[in-house]
Amino acid sequence: MKIQINAALLICCATLGAIPVEPSATLFENEQVKVLRALEKPHVKAKFHEHKLNRVMIYLQSGRQRFEYQDGRPPTVFDWKAGEVKWSPAEGMHAPEVISDDAFNIIEIELKKPGDGKAIPGNLDPVKIDPKHYQLEFENAQVRVIRVKIEGHGVAPMHQHSRNRITVFLTDQEFRVTNAGGKVERMQRKAGDAAWGTPTTHTEENLSNHPFEVVAIEIKS
Repeated sequence: MKIQINAALLICCATLGAIPVEPSATLFENEQVKVLRALEKPHVKAKFHEHKLNRVMIYLQSGRQRFEYQDGRPPTVFDWKAGEVKWSPAEGMHAPEVISDDAFNIIEIELKKPGDGKAIPGNLDPVKIDPKHYQLEFENAQVRVIRVKIEGHGVAPMHQHSRNRITVFLTDQEFRVTNAGGKVERMQRKAGDAAWGTPTTHTEENLSNHPFEVVAIEIKS
């Protein structure tokens, strides 16, 4: 597996609460993506395998992992931090092993379709109009990945999500969401959840006393 690391990565583990480790599961699947929760157990070496699709990887807990490669490359060790997000392109045979002592989860988003490579449109793009809360992690032809942080009782102004997206929750959510037509909804999620979202325009208010954090993966297909 090849991992590309964004030099401007936000190391956020110090501000995140511990997310419980859960069993492996397919969380949802549609024509654009398959979203899985992988359980990585300590000191268990996996068989050599390959991933034929590009993926986005979100690490819910910290851990150290060693990868061996069948093509003769030297082994590589990665130190994952809770809340990190990585781009993992499809590549050859590899065998990972967790060499730290605790299990951890990865939310893996398999991208089924090639991207259109187009920039995310809109005068209400949250990255442009609300950089306090919306920070770009990385962008390529298939996805734009955003980290969202909203302080306790903070409000994100009216903004637009113009693409389908997956949201991975790094903290619990207790939100009041108001769409462009004035409809108000109460939104609740638990840390570790992943959710599918479609295009929408809305404002968001964090009703909690605690900071809120998610990673949003916008799909360019």
